[in-house]
Amino acid sequence: MGKYNLTALRVRQTALNQAATGKFKVLPTWVKALGDIPPSQVLVRNQPQQHQLVRQRVKTIPGSSKTQAVFEAQEKRTKPKKTSRLFQPVEIKFEEDQLRKEFFRDHPWELARPRVLIESSGKDFESHDWSRGIQQPGKRLDGESVVQRQLWLLNNVPDMTKSAAYDIARREFYKLRLQEDIERRVAAEEAEATGATFGPTLLDVGMQLENQEYERWKEWAKMEAQVQEQKAAAFTGAPEVATPSEESVEEATTEERATQ
Repeated sequence: MGKYNLTALRVRQTALNQAATGKFKVLPTWVKALGDIPPSQVLVRNQPQQHQLVRQRVKTIPGSSKTQAVFEAQEKRTKPKKTSRLFQPVEIKFEEDQLRKEFFRDHPWELARPRVLIESSGKDFESHDWSRGIQQPGKRLDGESVVQRQLWLLNNVPDMTKSAAYDIARREFYKLRLQEDIERRVAAEEAEATGATFGPTLLDVGMQLENQEYERWKEWAKMEAQVQEQKAAAFTGAPEVATPSEESVEEATTEERATQ
């Protein structure tokens, strides 16, 4: 059929013909399954369906004190795609994706905190009730807690805006983080009072590594300066002048002081 290659569609028939001619005695196990579920005969690929972002909001009915849940569909902007990406699967996005992006953009150091991936089972909603607050039993406080708390406020509190929900969730998050810092500092002071000794802190270790790197750079800079001076002297034809090292300068200074 011209440019169409139908070899893959006829693979079952090819296997049956080879078995009939005696090429192999036992049919492959996939032949029966392929006969029950044959491949598609449609040679034209359709573009994937575009998914809309649906948001739930609780709004007050005008003229009354009652509230109702409203589902808003946010239309996506369709951008022209390249021919090679025309039939790729559509990216599925959720509302909390944008909330998560904004939080970690404002708090990048939260990504540096260690996390245990096994804590996320995919069914956290069964044991967590975000209406009670940002702190949940059995879950460590992290950025995901802020995102889920903000999402619950947006979906359940009447006339709640995105910025107001973000402020409420952040206020609760900062309060608990401050409480953790105080508890950690008090525990360290109690341990030191009972005779415990702690090693160098992360800041001390970082300063030591920085000092070592600085000393290594000083040695490299001296060598590079000498090489540059020798190249300049060779180019101009002037006699090379030996640059006194720090040790020779210190020895000369010591001798002068001794003679005085």
